[in-house]
Amino acid sequence: MKLKEYAPIILRLGISLVFIWFGLTNIFNPNYLLGYLPQYALTFGIPGTTIMIINGIFEVILGGLLLIGLFTRISSFILTIHIFGIALSLGYNDVAIRDLGLAIATLVVFLNGPDKLCLDKKLRK
Repeated sequence: MKLKEYAPIILRLGISLVFIWFGLTNIFNPNYLLGYLPQYALTFGIPGTTIMIINGIFEVILGGLLLIGLFTRISSFILTIHIFGIALSLGYNDVAIRDLGLAIATLVVFLNGPDKLCLDKKLRK
């Protein structure tokens, strides 16, 4: 048994659960992370809590697609751009460094593409 073949699966599942957790948190408690919303986001005239809920829905949908391995490359690419943008908007602090690590991990999922347990692979057969 080669453990190396399980690495992409574990990474994809782990990172998808992170996005789903943050997404559900934003949906059910939009005030919790509201302090991290950059000021420029409020210039669109949309309340911050609404932006957080929309962001949460976005993260749950794409995180769910990543979890089941459907549209793996597309969803991981979009999530990579998304979390990298969040990390950049935070400046230089501990949360930004964490988000940069999450962005890199999500980029690796994109670079790996669908693993052997992804629906993408099963639907191609």
